[in-house]
Parts: sequence; C-alpha cells; structure tokens
Amino acid sequence: MADKPSRGLVLYGDGLAHLISPSHTNLHSLAAQGVCGFLSLPHSPHAETEDERVVRELAQLLDSNDAYISNDGERAVECQQTSLLPTISERFMGLRAAILATNANVKCFGRKLGFTVFQIDELTNCLNGSPQDVIVSEILKLLGFEEGRILETSEFDLVLLHIGQGEKENDLEWVNDLVGGIIRTAQPGSEVGSRLHFSIIMSYGAVSNDEDSNLLI
Repeated sequence: MADKPSRGLVLYGDGLAHLISPSHTNLHSLAAQGVCGFLSLPHSPHAETEDERVVRELAQLLDSNDAYISNDGERAVECQQTSLLPTISERFMGLRAAILATNANVKCFGRKLGFTVFQIDELTNCLNGSPQDVIVSEILKLLGFEEGRILETSEFDLVLLHIGQGEKENDLEWVNDLVGGIIRTAQPGSEVGSRLHFSIIMSYGAVSNDEDSNLLI
C-alpha cells in the first residue's frame, strides 16, 4: 500500500463484542494477523435511548460529534435534510464514502455526513442463499475490486458496514463468515490484499451496571 492509494473497508459490529466466542475462528484469525487495540468512549448521558446511543457512538468514531449535537445543544438523532457542517468528502480531500446499514438512524446520520447510503438488505436479499464469498464480492465491487483484480477506477474509496445486534439472524455468525470471505480474497501478496485496508470495530453497545464488572480489562 506504500506506492499506491489503498481503499478502505470498515466493519462495525455494534453491540456484538460480548457475543464473540472461540467458535468465531475468522475473527480470531484476523485479530492474530493484524494490530489490535481498545478504544474507550465517554459514558452515555443519563436516560439516553438506544437510538441515541447508536448514533452518538458512531459520531464519536467518525470524529463527527458536532454533527450529532444540534444548534440548541440537544442530541439530534432525527434525520435532517440539510447541514451546515462539512461533509466527509469536504473534510478528507474528496473522499468518496459509502455506508451500508439497516438501522434507520444510522442511515439518516450517514446522509447528514455526506455518505452515500445503501440498505444492507438491498445487497443481501438479492443474493439470498448465495455463498458468503459472493456477498463479499459485491461489497468489494463498491471499492473497485473484482474477481481478485484491482480496477483502475472505483465508485468509493471507503465503505463502512454497520451491523447492529439483532438486525440479522445469527448476526455474529454472519459477520464471522463475512470476515472469512474477505480474508480469503485479500490474502497477503494478492492484488486485493496489497490495496485493501480492512478494519473491524466491535463494540459492547449498551452496558448495564450489572455487566460493568464483567467487562473490565
């Protein structure tokens, strides 16, 4: 990735971290090969709803907290048609970014930040019953990777895939299989592997007081 620009794929498992088990071998394999770290976000405000938490944490991860706070200081979860804040393309030198999500608030917030928004089901439903590798292929096509080759042009430079707990049946197994497909496609030394920057973020989501002691590191 040193001599040519890379293209980024970020998989965000919102609230899925506590479900990871030894059976999710692809996630463990990627962690063993990559660089791992921990990020602590500020505590949630009092009486925060789940919808507010989802958008707030996404805003913090995208360094876009200003877009989450409305002019009167209130949290802005609702989708707004216009925003005076710079888009992600304006902030990052013309970066073309897309977000794939099911959560309506995530999609609205993504539009507010200037992401091109796709409904995950639009991709997975048309490929229902297809091997996970086919779904991986469709996602990578958005970044200009096709059949193990790098196309000269791509529709996007960055794709963010947001998966929330309970949004898909067997959601973590789906994520684990997806990661396995990406690992197989982007092997070290391959064309895709030389240009794809793949990151995974796994969060605990909302944590009750009873669970706090079990999540200490």
